[in-house]
Amino acid sequence: MKPRAPGAVHQFTAIGTNWQIETEHHLPEELKVGIAELCADFDRTWSRFRIDSQVSKMAQAPGGGRFEFPARDLPLLDLYDRLHAATGGAVDPLTGRDLELLGYDASYSLRPDRAGLAARVPDSWARDVGRDGTALITARALVVDVGAAGKGHLVDLIAKTLLGAGIDRLVVDGSGDLRHAGAEPVVVGLEHPTRSDRVIGTVPLRNAALCASATSRRTWGEGLHHLLDGRTGRPVSTVVATWTIAAAATTADGLATALFVTEPDRLVGFEFSWARMLRDGRIQWSNDFPGEFFI
Repeated sequence: MKPRAPGAVHQFTAIGTNWQIETEHHLPEELKVGIAELCADFDRTWSRFRIDSQVSKMAQAPGGGRFEFPARDLPLLDLYDRLHAATGGAVDPLTGRDLELLGYDASYSLRPDRAGLAARVPDSWARDVGRDGTALITARALVVDVGAAGKGHLVDLIAKTLLGAGIDRLVVDGSGDLRHAGAEPVVVGLEHPTRSDRVIGTVPLRNAALCASATSRRTWGEGLHHLLDGRTGRPVSTVVATWTIAAAATTADGLATALFVTEPDRLVGFEFSWARMLRDGRIQWSNDFPGEFFI
């Protein structure tokens, strides 16, 4: 991202990745502590890599149950309802078990369970989970993974915390998922999906969120990565990178995932602009995408 805003730069690690807050304002120590506590609680709630998380309790309940989640996460759950419906089940937070079978499990075995995959019948958010506000109701053990939109949601929660403290000029950067606030836009480089040292375009960002995703971000073998089609439980292959701009990072993050598994015209109920790169190198974009590409 460039240019960098003058003033405070706060770097930290949360939910297994690197974060950065850039602002012209001074960041009080108590505000930094509050953000760290927010991130830690989010991890305790949603990480399927922790045995003490709420989603791990769901995964360890053979008879299912009623599982309560924080009120702050209602937008995340509502978004998954909308994305699951809009994509015909292609975006589904119940792909957690499929990721485990593919080798992206809590122990990071990175070895696919071929027998388990062959016998696997994908779970369905619409069929297998009941919702009562922020409570999830299940009849059996299910593995939730909110990787499609969870990081974007945490970006929004951090931005909300900063704005509530009077920090009104900022960029929250959750390893490429960005939320900007302020009068002056920042120019963001669009990273090449397979060459992290190159950008293939730029886009101005002002009072909005930009999220990107690529099949090369988390990969552990030929054709093995974190972006799955919820209808099949298998990694996607047609699209290799996406970029989305929306008012909230939760929405932008979820839609960046949706563009891997569905055509943009199925997402007309959402307000966003987008671009994506296909496997053959072609780039597609919406008419209102404000960026430019060099190739």
